[in-house]
Amino acid sequence: MKKEIHPEYRKVVFLDTSTNYKFLSGSTKESDETIEWEDGNTYPLLKVEISSDSHPFYTGKQKADKVGGRVDRFKKKYNLN
Repeated sequence: MKKEIHPEYRKVVFLDTSTNYKFLSGSTKESDETIEWEDGNTYPLLKVEISSDSHPFYTGKQKADKVGGRVDRFKKKYNLN
């Protein structure tokens, strides 16, 4: 492996912005924000929109914000029944 061409791999804290769930993992992603973790150390903070705490596959809950398919939404939009 060539030296000086790979990004630095370090511990970072991921924050699920939809549930405020935090977990510590490794990443090469850069971040300007930091957070103090439970062990007293400060780590870079990476915000994500979805994680295992909010994903329907892991939670078993589906969001009901999309009711009906494309045709149903089209008919509702143009008052066609």
